[in-house]
Amino acid sequence: MIKNILFPVDFSPSCVAVAPYVKRATSIFGANVTLVHVCDLASHNGFELYARAADDIAEEHWNLARSRLEVFLESEFPAKESPRILLAGDAARAITETATKSKCDLIMMPTHAGRFRRMLLGSTTANVLSDANCPVLTTQHAAAIAPRSLEHRKWVCAVGLSSDSERLLLYAREAASAASAKLSVVHAIQTGEADSNVEKPSKETARALQQRIVDLLRTVASDAPVSVAFGPVKQVVLDAVRKSSADVLVLGRSTHSGALGCMRDLTYSLIRDSPCPVVSV
Repeated sequence: MIKNILFPVDFSPSCVAVAPYVKRATSIFGANVTLVHVCDLASHNGFELYARAADDIAEEHWNLARSRLEVFLESEFPAKESPRILLAGDAARAITETATKSKCDLIMMPTHAGRFRRMLLGSTTANVLSDANCPVLTTQHAAAIAPRSLEHRKWVCAVGLSSDSERLLLYAREAASAASAKLSVVHAIQTGEADSNVEKPSKETARALQQRIVDLLRTVASDAPVSVAFGPVKQVVLDAVRKSSADVLVLGRSTHSGALGCMRDLTYSLIRDSPCPVVSV
């Protein structure tokens, strides 16, 4: 199901750290990987402009980027096996367009958390998540550069019972099976605060929703266990991930347009705060 993986790189330590994830994925799925780097030809300072023409600076940046891309992670991804694409322009747009043109099945990239950006994913990652037509795997959004070991023992799929739920569950079932991981499914019934006057759904409602998910899983030939819990959706999903020590969280991305394109605020927040890598489908 995953034959072509796109690995956007910017030569940062975070990209080096995510390389084992990419390597593991190529092994699990028997996939090919393409490295892509988007060069910012307009990135220059006032001193450079004072000393040389803008075109000369851009050419130097392009040649430097090409040289770095040719040798970046060469031992992990030999150029003969893993093509390298150098582009210029808006990074997120170039990445998503390349993924579409190359018929990639998965984009794998870090979220670049840092001391001053722990509440953000970084504009490039956020825009790729919003606009990509294929699933995107992002690593744990943490201040530490190196992500935790990805063992593929347990995967959790958060499902919201929308018209897209069957497709999401099918993807989660096939991907988890290919990774030899045990899949479980969680559904959150949104409730307010503990002292809220809003009437909470009954246990009968929860059982009915659980049965709907079980029926959907049967449709995709899965017998994954299902849990339904009351509470804020984000808290319910992340609690399920932590309780099971999940290696991967699988989420659906909304197809509705908005400020974040096909990525809602809740999805953005889950990706940012998940204790494990997230595959956004």
